[in-house]
Amino acid sequence: MHATISISGDLVSCDLNAEAVVLNLRSGRYYGLDPVGARIWNLIQTPRTVQEIRDILLQDYEVEPDRCEGDLVALLEKLANEGLVDV
Repeated sequence: MHATISISGDLVSCDLNAEAVVLNLRSGRYYGLDPVGARIWNLIQTPRTVQEIRDILLQDYEVEPDRCEGDLVALLEKLANEGLVDV
């Protein structure tokens, strides 16, 4: 929960109707993020800890803390595995 998450280099992203599209310039792959994923993506434009992100999401959305944390960690792991974020 105290790991700092930041955006990896060589990426381009844009907001698209409350969603986000991310292009990995090294691989040429595009990624789409739903509105919650886009919110997380916008939050990590500035390096933040997982706990900071979770706390903001709990203020923004009506969700149980355990579910929020589990879903957040799962998304961040996927983003890290694709080389989109640094932990």
